[in-house]
Amino acid sequence: MLDRLPRYLLHGEGAVAAVAGLALYFHDDHSWLLLLALVLAPDLAMIGFAVSQRVGTAAYNATHTYIWPVGLAAIGALVDADAAVAVGLIWITHIGIDRVLGYGLKYPSGFKDTHLQRV
Repeated sequence: MLDRLPRYLLHGEGAVAAVAGLALYFHDDHSWLLLLALVLAPDLAMIGFAVSQRVGTAAYNATHTYIWPVGLAAIGALVDADAAVAVGLIWITHIGIDRVLGYGLKYPSGFKDTHLQRV
């Protein structure tokens, strides 16, 4: 059990991020339609794998780190830009769901090699 604890904690963090993203999204009364339209948008980065493993890994990791959506949502909140907050929260939710499912940041050795596990 203890050897798997870090993985369980990372999956739990993903669940908390996804739930928090959705809770804040709907608390702010953002559109269901926008959520449905954009929730899978970060996965468009996987097109980079059609170019090469290296390009795909870089594109996927760039769109599946919390750095950008948290920053976008925070800046949006500070400058009262609802669209930026909404997009940031959708993006956070997407990443959180991915983490719950075991999809983590990719290693260049292969698409299935992630920081969470081998998928």
